[in-house]
Formats: sequence, C-alpha cells, structure tokens
Amino acid sequence: MRFHWLVILATVVALTAGALCPSLRAQQAKTYTPEQIAETVILVNGSRPVLAQIRRNGVERGRLTRILQDGHSEEARYELRFVRGEKAEKDKVRFDQKTSQAEYSLIYGEGHIFGIINGSPFTPRADVSADFISQQAHSIDALLRYKENESKLSSAGKDKQNGVEVYVLDLTDKANRRTRYFISARTFRVLRLEYEETPPGANEAVKYMKRFYDYRLAQNTLVPYRTVLLEGGKQTLETRILTVTYGVRMEDSLFQNPETASSAGNP
Repeated sequence: MRFHWLVILATVVALTAGALCPSLRAQQAKTYTPEQIAETVILVNGSRPVLAQIRRNGVERGRLTRILQDGHSEEARYELRFVRGEKAEKDKVRFDQKTSQAEYSLIYGEGHIFGIINGSPFTPRADVSADFISQQAHSIDALLRYKENESKLSSAGKDKQNGVEVYVLDLTDKANRRTRYFISARTFRVLRLEYEETPPGANEAVKYMKRFYDYRLAQNTLVPYRTVLLEGGKQTLETRILTVTYGVRMEDSLFQNPETASSAGNP
C-alpha cells in the first residue's frame, strides 16, 4: 500500500513539474535587449532623473597607487572636480594630483586639455592627454550616459566567469571608441570593463581592463570606491575614493586656462 501511494505521489510531482517546466524554460530562455540591460544598470545606479539631478557636478577625493615599470609603487593624493554638460564633450573636468615630488593639474574643457603647474599652464605630453581622455571615455559613467552621448549598444551574450553570471555589453561612442562591460546578471552592477587602445607612438594596441569593487551609496547613487586598472594583464593603477560629494557649486575659473583668463580680463 505504501508503495502504491509513493507511485501516485511521484506521478503528481512529475505532472506538476511538467506543467511548470514550459513557463520556467520560457523565463530562463528570456533574453534582454542591450538597451534593457543598460537601462537596468542606470536604474540600479540611482535612475536617470536622480543621476542627472545629483551628479551635475561634484568633487571626488582619494588616493592613487601607481605601479611603475621597475616594479616600485608611487602614492599620490588626488582631487577630481567636474561639471556635466549635455553631452560628454561639453563636460568640464579638473584633475589635481599631489605626490611627494610634484603637484599639478590636468583640465579638460571646451574640447581642449591643458595642464597647470605652479600656477603656469603647460601642454601635457601626448600620452598623458590620451590617457586622461581614455579614463573618461572608458568608464561606468559612459554607460550611464549612453543616450545623452548618442552611443550605440550591442550585446555580446551572457557568460559565466568565476561562478558569476554576467551580461556582456559593448558600447561604441561617436568617436568610434569601443568599451566592453561585464555586468552582474544578479545585481546589474558593472563588475569590470575592457577596451583596447594604441598609445601615441606605439605600433600595437594595448588591452586595458578596469575592475570595480566596494560599491557604496553616495547621495542615493551607487559608486565603486575602489578601481583597479590593468594594462596588458598587469596592474598599473589602483584608485581608492576617500570622499565624494555631489551638487557642489564651482567657479568657472577652475576650468579656465590662466593665460586665457588673463587676456580676457585685460583686453
């Protein structure tokens, strides 16, 4: 009799599973468009309206650790100030860095890059300028603002890496720079990104990778407080955010070339 009831129970379970399987399979087989994945990432990071309102400008302060070619490391403090424009090319960005040996600023505005050291402007080396632009173009922010920047998205499928399922998304901006994002299928956080670039004076492209860690909330938006950059598979830079504040008003003079400001004030 006991065996009889076990057979009946097994049959009911099998029939129930069979009825549920089509819907489960349909759910598992469901695919998301690149835009749906990107929009979910934006929502998780705070939503487009919140990001547009809160991150219009801000100040980020932190610590950099550079790994030099000889294997030694160099510590530096930095301060990043920015004012967002309608598109990335309209942004104003100022990066101040202080090491034990030097202190200088790199500034981007109106499509130009210049530097300031000891109050005097200078023209950065080609590789420094290229790296500065690259850090802005290949970033989480570039994905969060893909619509505003008129970038194109495409899917590279779904993968499983180190036991974590990820969506792989490619972004191509108007300058034809391509960035590949690896996004957690569970949290929709960007875990890492990859891109290739040929440095000025080089003949071959270098593969870069950024890994993002320690996500925290900052004024209702999600921010990775630790970023690791690898070049050709070797770690070259680690960035740790100490504080970040959005909605800070800044004077235009912070982003102006001293020579230009001086000539404008003395016609």
